[in-house]
Amino acid sequence: MYDYIITGGGPAGCVLANRLTANPDISVLLLESGNTDYHPLIHMPAGFAKLTGETATWGYSTVPQQHLNNREMWYPQGRVLGGGSSINAQVYTRGHPSDYDEWAAEEGCEGWSFDEVLPYFRKAEDNIRLVNRFHGVGGPLQVSDPVPHPLTNTFVRAAQEAGFPFSADFNGAVQEGFGYYQLTNRAGKRCSAAAAYIKPVLKRSNLTIITKATVKKILIENDRAVGVQYVQRGSNQLFSVRAQQEVLVTSGAVGSPKLLLLSGIGPANHLKNVGVDVVHDLPGVGENFHDHMDVFVVSECSGDYSFDRYKPWYMNLWAGLQYLLFKTGPVASNLCDGGGFWYADKASRSPDIQFHFLPGSGLEHGLKQIRNGVTLNSALLRPKSRGTVRLRSATFTDTPLIDPNYWAEEYDRRLSVEGFKLARDIMAQPAFRPFIKGEVMPGADAKTDQQIMEYAKQFSKTDYHPVGACKMGAVNDEWSVVGPDLRVRGIDGLRVMDSSVMPRVVSANTNAATIMIAEKGAALILKAK
Repeated sequence: MYDYIITGGGPAGCVLANRLTANPDISVLLLESGNTDYHPLIHMPAGFAKLTGETATWGYSTVPQQHLNNREMWYPQGRVLGGGSSINAQVYTRGHPSDYDEWAAEEGCEGWSFDEVLPYFRKAEDNIRLVNRFHGVGGPLQVSDPVPHPLTNTFVRAAQEAGFPFSADFNGAVQEGFGYYQLTNRAGKRCSAAAAYIKPVLKRSNLTIITKATVKKILIENDRAVGVQYVQRGSNQLFSVRAQQEVLVTSGAVGSPKLLLLSGIGPANHLKNVGVDVVHDLPGVGENFHDHMDVFVVSECSGDYSFDRYKPWYMNLWAGLQYLLFKTGPVASNLCDGGGFWYADKASRSPDIQFHFLPGSGLEHGLKQIRNGVTLNSALLRPKSRGTVRLRSATFTDTPLIDPNYWAEEYDRRLSVEGFKLARDIMAQPAFRPFIKGEVMPGADAKTDQQIMEYAKQFSKTDYHPVGACKMGAVNDEWSVVGPDLRVRGIDGLRVMDSSVMPRVVSANTNAATIMIAEKGAALILKAK
């Protein structure tokens, strides 16, 4: 018997485990399906480039995407202590203030306006450079400035040559502009949620962590969550454990709706069709699923200027030695230290395209192999397309049916093309001419909007920011799964507290916002006690 059971050790689960067990009278069990974060590549900032296979992920792919030539898209989701924060590119952005104001004003999420969530961003943060209304120091999450790659400096100049302003802080008073990302790493080491929130409290006697433990089902008695069933890897034994207070679902953007559905909480017709007994008919579970999708331009360098120069084994070895000895060099880089936010639609209330500049060409799937190149990603920030997460069967080991339904809306197609044009324009600026031979993907033949669209259908990818399938919303919103207190509607003792509750994806990377949700969620729980 524990007071609280947390169903996943991703960013949200790590935050909750830390904050709740700060009270010695509260006992917590944290269950994580993956391994501990022992793998050395996890802690190397550049290590994520080698970890997005099945080593530390679920190995998911989407269902065929109807509007993208029926492609099944590779769809990594973290399966390791720290979750996505242990395998991401460590870019620290929060979104635009209006994102959260719209949650509150338009989605019925009372208490979640920007001014109300800002204290939780600041509480989490230990910023190496900034301390003001928007930024905090002394929090668990180490936020630092990069040592920019020389080509990133070129990119920032090129953006200004293209007419875009410089931004010194994407998380400050003004989001728009181009510049250098702040990152969740420091002194050559990744600062995942596990490193920030779990490692310092491992010796707390009221915190129990079990890894390689997959939650099979939430136990419901008399419309109340009373515990969970889980299995440990390598064993056929089914364990049951009970929660005296609440079960906190933090299994991630895909895992949380999957767990609710496996537990009989969701659309009754779907549950019956796959053979799951209906415990509570909640139609919004698995709906409202959406994600950022990006379209990238790849350019070939005229010399060995980018990180691609480290592809040969002997250069790879040299980079590893440099990191081991000095914690510097390419392995100490997050490989994506510059970017920006701008408008594809001038009528947008805030920037609707995000750019990530990569001084290399080998990180995206399906790329043409070139000796040395650079990549500029452009991602639509507020897509209108919505998809679903559904069960394949009642067997908990079966992979879910993941359908972001990319580009279902004409708005998304049109703005994505315009965002790509902005990226292409930046790469064509004079600052890049000494270093760039020419565009490789899509290449000069893709001139019209239709040609760009055909290229995107074949080569676009996820930006790794899925949200929404356990939507937070007002009491009268029939599609909401949780209320502003993150409690699941119709079931006592059960909350969802991760990125799956976002009613609309934030206009940025999602790790910082997920940590904020868990910080605020922990405060809600502790206040209720």
